[in-house]
Amino acid sequence: MLETLDLTRSLDRDAYVQEVTRRQIQLRELGYQVYHQKRPVVIVFEGWDAAGKGGAIKRITEKLDPRGYVVYPMSAPQGEDKTRHYLYRFWRRLPERGQIAIFDRSWYGRVLVERVEDLAPEDEWKRAFKEINSFERQLRDFGTIVAKFWIHISREEQLRRFEERQAIGYKAWKLTDEDWRNRDKWGLYEKAVEEMLLKTSTRTAPWSLVEGNDKYWARVKVLSKLVEILSGELEYDPDDPLGVKVRKKKGKKQR
Repeated sequence: MLETLDLTRSLDRDAYVQEVTRRQIQLRELGYQVYHQKRPVVIVFEGWDAAGKGGAIKRITEKLDPRGYVVYPMSAPQGEDKTRHYLYRFWRRLPERGQIAIFDRSWYGRVLVERVEDLAPEDEWKRAFKEINSFERQLRDFGTIVAKFWIHISREEQLRRFEERQAIGYKAWKLTDEDWRNRDKWGLYEKAVEEMLLKTSTRTAPWSLVEGNDKYWARVKVLSKLVEILSGELEYDPDDPLGVKVRKKKGKKQR
């Protein structure tokens, strides 16, 4: 699945600024509808180290009402979270109705880093595929809007970004010894990602794959896809100056 992505896709700066501005205005309108319709929203970001997850999240939130969203940068579980089932720390961070929760890394760590680094026994990470699909199905049944993004970059582009971070003082904190070590296991991670996408991209919670070698392209694609997902789920056209809801499709089940 990853090999089908065209990592040469790019945007020039003028087109990027125009598209980002347009999409952010649409997201602002949709963010109000999330609150007005009392729909919880979960947005998941996964991807390679230095793929640009933080930059994409920043562009999503720039024009949203800060009272309407929260960003969770997830790392290894600590304290009470470490003593519980791995989904516990995500269950207790789920958004209430009318709120947006953005996860910078998520429950997919069980089938990615915990799998590759032998932090979870094989039977546990294999069982996690079914657990995760069930978890997301429960979210959807409750009425939660779920959007999942995998940002993909090439190994060469990752190296370039690592070296750039290393050379720039205010970016150096982003680079750790663990990041360099993970590069040596690129093949193992790639295999894990492929299986994750295959087994957890469901009809109710599909993955959106993003070509990330060009940051401009990646940010615009994330914003565009999120606008598409929210517009469809909320049945609302953010470009309608009167704020009129899109007519419900005939026969569509009411929530």
